[in-house]
Amino acid sequence: MMDTLQRFIFENASVRGELVEISDAWRQVLARKTYPSAVRNLLGELMAAAALLSANLKFNGMLVMQMHGDGPVRLLVVECDSDLQIRATAKLADDVSIADDAGLEELVNAHGQGRFVITLDPKDKLPGQQPYQGIVPLDGDSVAVVIENYMLRSEQLDTKLWLAADGNVSRGLLLQKLPGEGGTGTEVDSVEAWNHSVILASTLKREEILTTDIATLMRRLFWEETIRVFEPRHPSFHCSCNREKVGNMLKMLGKEEVDSALADLGKLAINCDFCGQHYEFDKVDCAQLFATEHTSDAIQPAGSVRH
Repeated sequence: MMDTLQRFIFENASVRGELVEISDAWRQVLARKTYPSAVRNLLGELMAAAALLSANLKFNGMLVMQMHGDGPVRLLVVECDSDLQIRATAKLADDVSIADDAGLEELVNAHGQGRFVITLDPKDKLPGQQPYQGIVPLDGDSVAVVIENYMLRSEQLDTKLWLAADGNVSRGLLLQKLPGEGGTGTEVDSVEAWNHSVILASTLKREEILTTDIATLMRRLFWEETIRVFEPRHPSFHCSCNREKVGNMLKMLGKEEVDSALADLGKLAINCDFCGQHYEFDKVDCAQLFATEHTSDAIQPAGSVRH
């Protein structure tokens, strides 16, 4: 079965929802790196969340979700574009031992200095336009709660997430309350409809998410509700790395630093953190990079730091 994201809306209520199931793309992520199970599960939950939020964006570009850690996990990052092309990776501190049942706070926010970052990077930027970026402390003991708190405080949207991942699948459910849309009742009615939908979804347990396909989950949770279902979409793994972007990264380091590294190593070998693609630059390659720098296009910071 294809990876699937299913959007739906409650009729006569200001609530919309999405269910996502990512298995093929998730296995492609895991085929490239081996993570401790606790880290793998966190990254899978963030991947499901990124797909769910990306599906609601009304722009052509990339959503980047990052958790910067001060514990054994230094970085979790997922990128998902408007076509639901997705990639993900994690970086760990050296020589760490991670228990299978370790949670978000222990792994990423051990000393209270963890940060959650959301970046919206339009594909066709206007001259001088920079990506929008929101940076907040890690407020919550799970990926779902951190994102819920961010959405409420930064976007003023009541959002609830149920996320789960293992070595085979990454799944998630999103509900959002939409004031002024989708209903004809009073604000009290709107709040009651929102609370009712959350109560129904809150019966969902992690094991049930992991072992039940999204069509069955929707029927099981909302069988008494009148729901309008939209055309499903299909997330897929895609890595946007290429030799030009790696060259731009080297130019950002500067000629002096690159020349110093070449003197020590003879050539520079770079592997993409997301897909493992190997790139090599020797002295001639690097000389050409800097010789043509004054005629090349301007380097886009948000695009060049992903490798």
